[in-house]
Amino acid sequence: IWPDPGAMSSEAGKQICEDEYAFDISLRLGRELLKHGAIVHFITEDKDGIRDNEILNCDSDETVSGKVIPKDQTERLIQRSDLINALYKKYKNKGVDYQRTIEIHVDSRNKNQRVDLFFYYFPESTIGRSLAAVLHKTVKSKYDIYRKHDDYSGTISGRDLHVLREVIPTTVFIELANIQNAADRQRVIQPKNRQLLAEWLAEGLLKDY
Repeated sequence: IWPDPGAMSSEAGKQICEDEYAFDISLRLGRELLKHGAIVHFITEDKDGIRDNEILNCDSDETVSGKVIPKDQTERLIQRSDLINALYKKYKNKGVDYQRTIEIHVDSRNKNQRVDLFFYYFPESTIGRSLAAVLHKTVKSKYDIYRKHDDYSGTISGRDLHVLREVIPTTVFIELANIQNAADRQRVIQPKNRQLLAEWLAEGLLKDY
């Protein structure tokens, strides 16, 4: 397993890793945005494409723009933020003003705790807060349709995380589920749910644009 597989758990007796599910949903989100003419870059790359399996095997073939991912966590964060900033400047010089970074993650909490999607933005970014609010509202509206009998408890909050503080484009950090909770895991385990999440997030981004 590479230096940062993220949160880990097990499903059907097999080990599962956050990064595999986050990457699959990121690919699906990118595909939806491409349909609308967006330019999409995946900062962390994986040889695996979109997969319709429930169990996505943990592996170690991830890179950042073809480069080896450092073992040191701080170096990993800097590697990613430097690449994002370089891409931002490249497109800014071409006259592209609307640029957004979306960080997709799967949280790890007590196995008895269920969570809905929650969104982080940099506390000093009013645009980041606005984007998080649009995404949150969009997901909540979908929950009102697909999960009518449960209140949506997802939240929006400011956090001073490296990726929110150090990157130039407006960024929202999204936690999709608690990988330790068996029921919550189904939000990312089930391929149809991964596709729905991608579609909902894409819809929110298009509204923001």
